[in-house]
Amino acid sequence: MEKNKLTIFLDMDGVLANFEKAAAQIPDVKRPDEVLDFSTFEPMPGAIDAVEKIIAMGHDVFIATTPPWNNPAAWGQKRDWIEKHLPKLKRKMFLTHRKDLLKGDILVDDSTYRGQYDFDGTFMHFGKHFDWDMVVNTIEQITKLQLN
Repeated sequence: MEKNKLTIFLDMDGVLANFEKAAAQIPDVKRPDEVLDFSTFEPMPGAIDAVEKIIAMGHDVFIATTPPWNNPAAWGQKRDWIEKHLPKLKRKMFLTHRKDLLKGDILVDDSTYRGQYDFDGTFMHFGKHFDWDMVVNTIEQITKLQLN
């Protein structure tokens, strides 16, 4: 593996795809993740451009998403969303409830209850400490440091 090539995992809902906006359309539903069509979510602002920039840096980018267990249709819907919005990442998707088991350099995720803090690499808590500009800038800086 090239010295400056990082393995980067990106969460989907709340990082790449706008789950909150879709869920807000059905406010009376207690578990929107069990009824929503994940393939119809809008991209998060800036997400597609940011991912394209990260890919253009030469990094190995993957999707690491947790599908709702009680909505098996969502698993395929997430795949369809990736193929539509980020076709370069088709076949580069992990479905997991344990993000701590992923092996890589960076994990970008908006939640913390699936092992994110135990990820053996850098965890970027999206929405709390990182937005897309910060994610891209931080990855650029890490890449530059590794080149020296």
